[in-house]
Amino acid sequence: MAYIFDEPSRTFNEYLLVPGYSSTGCRVENVSLKCPVVKFKKGEEPSIKMNTPLVSAIMQAVSDDRLAIALAKEGGISFIYGSQAIESQAEMVRRVKNHKAGFVTSDANIRPDQTLGELLQLKERTGHSTTAVTEDGTAAGRMVGLVTSRDYRISRMSMDTRVGQFMTPFEKLIYAEEGVTLSEANDMIWDNKLNALPVIDKNQRLKYFVFRKDYDTHKAYPDELLDEHKRYMVGAGINTRDYADRIPALVEAGADVLCIDSSEGFSQWQRNTLDYVRAHYGDSVKIGAGNVVDKEGFEFLAEAGADFIKVGIGGGSICITREQKGIGRGQASAVIEVARARNEYYERTGVYIPICSDGGIVYDYHMTLALAMGADFLMLGRYFSRFDESPTAKLTINGSYVKEYWGEGSNRARNWQRYDMGGDSKLSFEEGVDSYVPYAGSLSDNVRQSLQKVKSTMCNCGVTSISQLQKEAKLTVVSATSIVEGGAHDVILRDTSKNNNR
Repeated sequence: MAYIFDEPSRTFNEYLLVPGYSSTGCRVENVSLKCPVVKFKKGEEPSIKMNTPLVSAIMQAVSDDRLAIALAKEGGISFIYGSQAIESQAEMVRRVKNHKAGFVTSDANIRPDQTLGELLQLKERTGHSTTAVTEDGTAAGRMVGLVTSRDYRISRMSMDTRVGQFMTPFEKLIYAEEGVTLSEANDMIWDNKLNALPVIDKNQRLKYFVFRKDYDTHKAYPDELLDEHKRYMVGAGINTRDYADRIPALVEAGADVLCIDSSEGFSQWQRNTLDYVRAHYGDSVKIGAGNVVDKEGFEFLAEAGADFIKVGIGGGSICITREQKGIGRGQASAVIEVARARNEYYERTGVYIPICSDGGIVYDYHMTLALAMGADFLMLGRYFSRFDESPTAKLTINGSYVKEYWGEGSNRARNWQRYDMGGDSKLSFEEGVDSYVPYAGSLSDNVRQSLQKVKSTMCNCGVTSISQLQKEAKLTVVSATSIVEGGAHDVILRDTSKNNNR
C-alpha cells in the first residue's frame, strides 16, 4: 500500500517560537541576516551570498528589472521571470547589470540644434533639470555640452533659442573617464562642488552620470548587493524545455544565478537541465532547482548538481496545485524535513546546499519561522507583488488601491513550459489564479519593516545570525484555541479611524 507519513502536513500558522535567553548583545543592530545562496564545501565560503534572505518569485506579476534593482538595493536577489521571449528576458537582466550603483544612464538628452522650447518639454516629460547635450541627442552620443536650470532664464529668452547657444560647452565641463570608481567620482563631485559628473569614454561618448544627490541615496542602502564589478546582482528563471537556447543568452547578459522554475522538481527533466549546465559550463554557472517537499526529492536534486534547492508545492497564495491535483505538502512540514536532509547531506559529504522556502508566507513572523526551521532564504511572490516596483498595474477597486497578481500556472501567464508534462504547447488546466492584492507602497519601506520584525524576534530567541537561529531556536506546535489566544480577544476594539487626523 502507499506510504503514509506519521505526522500531519503542517503550515507555518501552526507553530510559534519559544523565547530564549537574550544577552545584552542581542540587539537589532547586531543581527546579521547574511545567508548563502549557492552550495559550498566545508571550510570554504559560498561564491554567492546575500545580505538579506529574500528573493523574488519567478513570476510575470513580480520579477522584472525594476523590482530586481529595488531588491538588490536591499540586499536580496530577484529572479527575472522566464515565461517570456529569451531576448526580452536577457534584456531585463542586462538592464539590471548596466544599472551600476551610483552610475546612472542619462534619460534626458538633447541635440545642440534643438530649441529651449524642446528642452522645456523634455524637462517636463522626464522631471530632470540636468540634460546632456550630445551630437545625436542620445544617451550614448558624443557629448558636446551640458544644460542645467542655471543656464537659461525663461522670462528673458526666446523659446526658439538653440541649446548650443546657452549650454555649458564640453571643454568647460569637469568630467570623469570611463573606469572611474564610485568613490573617486564622489570625491570629484565634492571637491569641485558639482551637482552632476559626466562619465565619458575615450571617444567622448557619454556613458553615465554620477549625481551629488545619489551620494546620500547610496549611503541609504548599506545592504545593497553588488558583484565584483560593483553592479547589482540579479537572477533569472529558466524552464526545462528551451534551456539550451535560454541559458547561453542569460549567461551572456550577465545573470549571476539561474533557477529552474517548475511546479515539481523531482524529475528527469530537471536532471537533464542540470546535466546540460555542468557539461557546458562546469561550476561557473550557478543554478538552483526544485521544487521538492521531502528528503527523497532533496537528495535527487543534490546528486544531480543543484546549487540550491527550492522547497514547497502548492503553498503559494495564487497556487491551486493541491486543489487541482491533490499533491503537495504543508510548507512547515516540507521545510523541516528537507532541512534535516540538507544537514545530513552536509555531514555525509561536506557539501552544504542551501534551501529556499518557496510559498506559505502570509505574515512577517512566518519569515522567522521558516528560517528557524532551516530555510537559508525565502522566495516570495504575493509579498513583492504589492509594491510600487512590481510590473503590474495599480488599480482602484471599491475605493481601495490594489495591484494585479496572477500565477504562472494561470491562463493569463500561459506558461505551459512550467506545468504541462506532454508535448502540447498549451495549458491542460490551470494551477494558478488571476487575482488582486492590496497595494502596499514602496519595496524599501516594507522590506525594512519586515526585516526589523525578523531581527527583533531573533533577539527574543537570543540569537544574532540565521545559522545560530537554526541551531538554537525552540519551536512549539500550537492548538486552535492558542491561535485565538494569540490575537486580540475578549475586548471591544476602539475605532480609531475617526481620530487619525487629530
